[in-house]
Formats: sequence, structure tokens, C-alpha cells
Amino acid sequence: MSDDDARVLVDVDADGVAHVRLNRPHKRNGLDLPMFRAISQTARDLGTRKEVRAVVLSGEGPAFCAGLDVKAQMADPRAMVAELMEPHPERVTNLAQDVAWAWREVPVPVLAALHGPVFGGGLQIALGADVRYAAPDAQLSVMEIVWGLIPDMGASQTLMGLVRPDVAKELTFTGRIVDAEEAAALGLVTRIAMDPLAEAREAARLIAGHSPSAMRRSKALLDAAPKLGPEASFALEAKLQKELLGGKDQIEAMMARLQKRPPRFADPA
Repeated sequence: MSDDDARVLVDVDADGVAHVRLNRPHKRNGLDLPMFRAISQTARDLGTRKEVRAVVLSGEGPAFCAGLDVKAQMADPRAMVAELMEPHPERVTNLAQDVAWAWREVPVPVLAALHGPVFGGGLQIALGADVRYAAPDAQLSVMEIVWGLIPDMGASQTLMGLVRPDVAKELTFTGRIVDAEEAAALGLVTRIAMDPLAEAREAARLIAGHSPSAMRRSKALLDAAPKLGPEASFALEAKLQKELLGGKDQIEAMMARLQKRPPRFADPA
């Protein structure tokens, strides 16, 4: 097993649910260069797998992800900065941004299960998910300012899309830690769960049981619509719906419902 592989563990079950686990528990899943590479590659790989119908993202050990591994950065700061900031020739993201934004580009829903510290880069990874379940002990922070940095892993898109601008600024300017209850009230997390991993797994199981073609188009629509005006948004709704109406998945969903049986969907072409 390579250094990169060890940092992220992936299992895909028979229902098509991929469970992705950040795997540096002794470092609270701190982000070093191999961790950045492994997370980005994992998200990109899952985005191409037709049998995957939902993704659950969690962290091993006492934290989801406590952010940048500062000791690793200080060991060779020039090399780390150079690789993280290098523009990708075929993407809008550099490597630092891709570990968060790539989850938005996975075509199926991504659900994050958060516990313990979710700081800095760890929070930005979580914000790349479509849904976030937080344990009561979760602590969240836009912590980059305490290290003399700005949030540069996609937060200008993800954070600003979840909370009011003044809230995003206050969290960014202060770097303060918010608990799960406040995070839910602010909109940083979807809801609090006593067992966020079990909650995410159950939601993923339900998602995986629905039409995969409709699910992928649902994510595409809801991601695109906020950036569109009414005319373009309504046109996109109609276009995507026309692609589904009368198709194999839509007919199977209807027949399964009428016959009171579980649907049987094929993987998308």
C-alpha cells in the first residue's frame, strides 16, 4: 500500500454507497501533501465510477480533520506551497482547492459525518459535501487567520453559499470555534446527530435506492440553479426532466411504486 493510499480508505458496498475515511487518526487527520493528493485522487476516481450512487465522507480517530499539518508544512514549506498552489492544466482548481471542490464535482450526493475538530482545511473539505451531519461534540472553525492565512480551499464558493456574507466574514476574521449547535443554527451543518456516521450511512442507503439518473440530475440542477436567473434555471429544469421522462429508470421507479416492491435500477451508461 502506498503512502497516499494509506491516508484515505475507500469501500464501496453492494448498494453502491462509497465510504471514504480520512485515515491519519494519530494526527487528527491533519493535511500533509500525501493526504492532499490522496483526497483529491479519491474524489476524482469516485466521480468516474458508474456503480457509485452516494458517498459518505468521515474521519478515523478523534477528529474529522483538524486542518493543515503545520509540522509537515514547516519541514519543506516551499515544496508544499509550490505543489498546493500550482494551477491544474485541466481544472479550475489547484490541489489545495481540489480536496474540497472535487466533492462538489462528484455527480452523486456526498454526505459528510463530522465529529471532534473540523478546523481550517478540514472544515473546507466538509463544506464541499452536499450534506453535513455533525456530532454534538463537533467543533468547527475557519481557522486560517490564526496561522496568518486566508481560507483558500474553495471557501469563497462553498462557505459563501451556505451562510450570510456577514457571518462568513465574522467567522473568517476571528477564527473562532463554534460548537455543533451554533454551526447548525448558522447553516454550516445540515443537522446534529448523536451518531453522524450512522445517520450519513442511512441517508446514503436511501439515496442509493432511488433512480440514479434522477439523483445525478437532481444534484446537477440544485448546484447550477443558484448561479442562474429564472429563465435559465427553468430551462435547465425542463431539459433535465425531459431526459428522465419515459426513460428506463423513471418507468422502473413508477412500476416498483405501483407494485409495492423495491426498484431495480441499472448503473448509468
